[in-house]
Amino acid sequence: MLTEELRDDAAKYLMQTYTRQPISIVRGRGSKVYDLEGREYVDFVGGIAVNVLGHGHPDLVRAIQRQAAQLIHVSNLYYTEPQVKLAQMLVDHSFADRVFFCNSGAEANEAAIKLARRYGHEKHGADRFEVITMKNSFHGRTLATITATGQEKVQKGFEPLMPGFAYALFNDFGAIEAMVSENTAAIMLEPIQGEGGVHVADRDYLKALRELCTRRDILLIFDEVQTGMGRTGTLFAYEQLGVKPDIMTLAKGLGGGMPIGACLAKESVAAIFTPGTHASTFGGNPLACTAALTVCRVLLEGHVLDQAKRMGEYLAKGLADCKDRHRVVREVRGLGLLQGMELDIDAKAVVADCLARGVLVNATSERVLRFVPPLVITQRDIDKLIETLTAIFNHRMVAEKDVHH
Repeated sequence: MLTEELRDDAAKYLMQTYTRQPISIVRGRGSKVYDLEGREYVDFVGGIAVNVLGHGHPDLVRAIQRQAAQLIHVSNLYYTEPQVKLAQMLVDHSFADRVFFCNSGAEANEAAIKLARRYGHEKHGADRFEVITMKNSFHGRTLATITATGQEKVQKGFEPLMPGFAYALFNDFGAIEAMVSENTAAIMLEPIQGEGGVHVADRDYLKALRELCTRRDILLIFDEVQTGMGRTGTLFAYEQLGVKPDIMTLAKGLGGGMPIGACLAKESVAAIFTPGTHASTFGGNPLACTAALTVCRVLLEGHVLDQAKRMGEYLAKGLADCKDRHRVVREVRGLGLLQGMELDIDAKAVVADCLARGVLVNATSERVLRFVPPLVITQRDIDKLIETLTAIFNHRMVAEKDVHH
């Protein structure tokens, strides 16, 4: 599963910022990945909601190979066709009029925060700078985005944090309404809190936020880094929730594995960014944009979105049935192929048990399992997950009984 040499070299040369599972993945195909010894794993992590087309999708592989042989990077001092075509594709299939490209979700959220602040300054003066985000949210690991993130564990040790952020309870409109002031430039939230434990925003709550923001000329920002690109069964989650934002951020699934992020906005907001106000050297380079363009085409022109919706419903039902049979499962929640299972036991121990049984899953906190598989996941793969969880929970119940006896 993992050679001692590789583990020791990783410990010696890498900064120790990750707690890694004890396997080395060397290849993937579809919804499966394989370790050094050739052992197969069903992938319910998907690169953390990144590999939307699975591993080794032939269209994506061919597109990357062709573009890499032609042109990888030239910078944004020049026009490139893949970038313009990708921007048009995203605009044509969203609320937005313009797009800024970068390399990650954190960078996309940085762009959104900067755009909101500049809009506030230009339209209302220098005092309009505050961004209200949600408690338990996650927006990235840069200094601005950890400040935007409503979790102390992410911020600890990096103080002083950036000024100009405030935190409200998720799904509590009254709490936000009470916080809004003349200083409020934007309200920023994830339609589904992924890292925060898979909590879905209520439709009426989002509608009330939209009305408040429109009335007060406050920008509504949706962080769809994790929920975008088909994760919930539509290209973007906001399409199912009935509310359009002013700004939306994307990354993760956008490139199907290639690093790319995007900040989308309406014309009236996007116009605030002018030459020199924001930039990214690698942002939207030809290789990343070609990959993202291919992902968009496969999602929009094929049956992947339909399959993602069907499999999301199947996964949700399977997890709910599992909850009904096992008292260790407290709650199942999510939308589409972004599902969470809250437990009464240590989630990380279940992650380890699943790994030993050939299934990759992820814990977002001490008690929550998160499932974000490729959108090409099959019914058979989901059955394997449910069977694995059932076996693990049954084994733990038997062990509990033995201890009590």
